[in-house]
Amino acid sequence: MAIDSVGAVGRTDVVSAQASVGLDDFLNIFLTQLNYQDPLEPVDNREFLAQLAQFSSVELANRTNETTSAILDVSNLSQSIGLLGRTVNVQLETGSSSGEVIAMSLVQGQPRLSVKQPDGSIISVSPTQVSSVIQLTAGN
Repeated sequence: MAIDSVGAVGRTDVVSAQASVGLDDFLNIFLTQLNYQDPLEPVDNREFLAQLAQFSSVELANRTNETTSAILDVSNLSQSIGLLGRTVNVQLETGSSSGEVIAMSLVQGQPRLSVKQPDGSIISVSPTQVSSVIQLTAGN
């Protein structure tokens, strides 16, 4: 009984499955393939190298995604800090409101803005709830 190699890793219909394969999973598959290959027809070394190269590409893509996510988090924090002291309009479940951003905090790694409303109450909102920044004119 012939055992096929794991040469189908590069097919486009399994790309989403590749993204979830970790180093341990790959090594288990690799060792299983070695254990069950036909000794009279071993898998070509070039196929193994191609599989290792494909796995390296997937790992690099995963690391790039993680780095991009971290960069977006830093950008989000930077934009939130830039709102401090500014008057903003925010969208709430009960409607919209405006007020001055007086503080920023991190809640579970995500920025939260403290907005002081005209009546003196303070609400905590996500930066994604900010719909606009009110530009004050020189006369105000």
